[in-house]
Order: sequence, then C-alpha cells, then structure tokens
Amino acid sequence: MGSERMEMRKRQMSVQQESAAGGNAPAQQDQPGQANPRGSNACCFCWCCCCSCSCLTIRNEDRDDRNRKASYDVKEGTADCEECPKPTLEEVRLWGQSFDKLMCCPAGRNSFRQFLRTEFSEENMLFWLACEEFSKETNKSAIEEKARVIYEDYISILSPKEVSLDSRVREAINRNMLEPNSHTFDDAQLQIYTLMQRDSYPRYMNSPAYKNLLNTLSEQSPES
Repeated sequence: MGSERMEMRKRQMSVQQESAAGGNAPAQQDQPGQANPRGSNACCFCWCCCCSCSCLTIRNEDRDDRNRKASYDVKEGTADCEECPKPTLEEVRLWGQSFDKLMCCPAGRNSFRQFLRTEFSEENMLFWLACEEFSKETNKSAIEEKARVIYEDYISILSPKEVSLDSRVREAINRNMLEPNSHTFDDAQLQIYTLMQRDSYPRYMNSPAYKNLLNTLSEQSPES
C-alpha cells in the first residue's frame, strides 16, 4: 500500500510538472508575440516618418514652384516698356490735351502704363498693345497663333490678366476665333481704349506721376 501511494504521488507530481511546463510554454511563446507589436509599432513609426518626410518634400516642392511662378509674374509685371527717347516738355504738355495724343506717343504710353501698374490695371495697356501688333499681321498661320495667345492671355476667364469686356464683345470674339483674322479683336480693343480714356486717363492727369514729370521737365527747360 505504501509503495502504491508513493507511485501515485510521483505520477501526480509528474503530471503537475508537465502541466506547469505546458502552461509556461504558451507564456514563453507569447513573449515573441509581445515583441511583434513593438516591432510593428517601430515599422509603423518608420513608415509614418517616411510618409511625413515625403509629404514635406512634396509641400516644399509645391512651395518652390509657387515661388518661382510668383517671381516670374513679378518680372513679367515689371517688364521694360517700349524703347523710346525721353519725352520733351512739349510732348508731356500735349498728353494733357487729349488721351489720343498721349497714346500716340511711345513715352506717353510708357508713363501711362507705369501708372496703370500702380492701379493693378496694366493688362488694359498690354492688351491694347498686343492688339496693335496683331492688327498688322498678314500671315494666316501667325494670325491664328497670335489670336490664340491673345485670347488665352486677356480674354479667357481663367487668365489672371483678363480684361473687362461686355458680353456682346466677348461673344463676338468667341465666334471670330473659329476663323481668326487681323480684325478679330477690333471691338475689344476699342472698348478697352475707351475704358482707359474715361476711367484711368483723368486720374493719371491728376496723379503725382504726371505732375512730377511735368514739373521736372519745366525746371530743366531753358524757358524756365
């Protein structure tokens, strides 16, 4: 009896040890499993960092593109005007007599264009000048190409330099663009000319820009 009890206790102890060992095994297997989340977190962290760096790079590239475009726009807006000699006192006085005399003088157009730039309406003069050059074109293929450029630069509603035209003139241009010719923009050019004459020209005549130029030339004149 005693020996049988001893055998039974040994078996029970052996079973308990095996159970204990079996119970520890999953715990030991769980440890690598617990390490995996940390590994996953590390990977996620690396991925997030890489993603953030990529997004930051893209944002920086976009910002650089915008800066380059802004720089280009500034250069375009401050481009040199027409080449011409310095105006005389007589010419500057004639500008004050009529808008036509101002626009007939290259130096007058330059001075007026610089004034329009301060009022953020330089596109009106640029459009008028483009139309003047366009009306002298005789080559059919050149007419079609220049008409497209003028339309995209000054007529299209998507252009930042769009000029203000009424619906009648705009619709006429849209029809004419099907087969453009040297007179495609005649009505639009006249409308912008009239707008500058009625709106901007009186302010230019009363502006410091014109008065200072007139006074400076008067002081330099031998007559004074």
